[in-house]
Amino acid sequence: MAITTAVCNSFKSELLGGTHDLDTDTIKLALIKSSETGTYGASTTNYSTVTGNTDEASGTGYTAGGNTLTSPAITLDGSVAIVDFADTVFSTATISSSGAVIYNASKSNKAISVISFGGTVTSTAGDFTVQFPAASASTAIIQLA
Repeated sequence: MAITTAVCNSFKSELLGGTHDLDTDTIKLALIKSSETGTYGASTTNYSTVTGNTDEASGTGYTAGGNTLTSPAITLDGSVAIVDFADTVFSTATISSSGAVIYNASKSNKAISVISFGGTVTSTAGDFTVQFPAASASTAIIQLA
């Protein structure tokens, strides 16, 4: 169906309610397979939406649930709060993906953000790397103005 890059609306309200602590909670990134059947974006609320639609990627070098994101860096760029993570690598992987969901495994797998890759990205017995954009107000993967 469709993947649209967005910070999830549910995350915004949960953040204000104190649900998420991006410094200490386990934050994960799960890949969404190409030719997904669901629609993912700002209205995505949970990682289970991806698994419920059987839209999680699979293949050699990929484990269901995805990778734990490391080195969270929460900063301000002007008046915009931003979050950056270290790039994540699925090593020696044979997988295809059109996007990903970032979610909080410490908080019932609540969705944080959805990322569209803009098309299908494939690795064949090689590293599948998700490289996060520069940490700035206009490019960071998670931005709150």
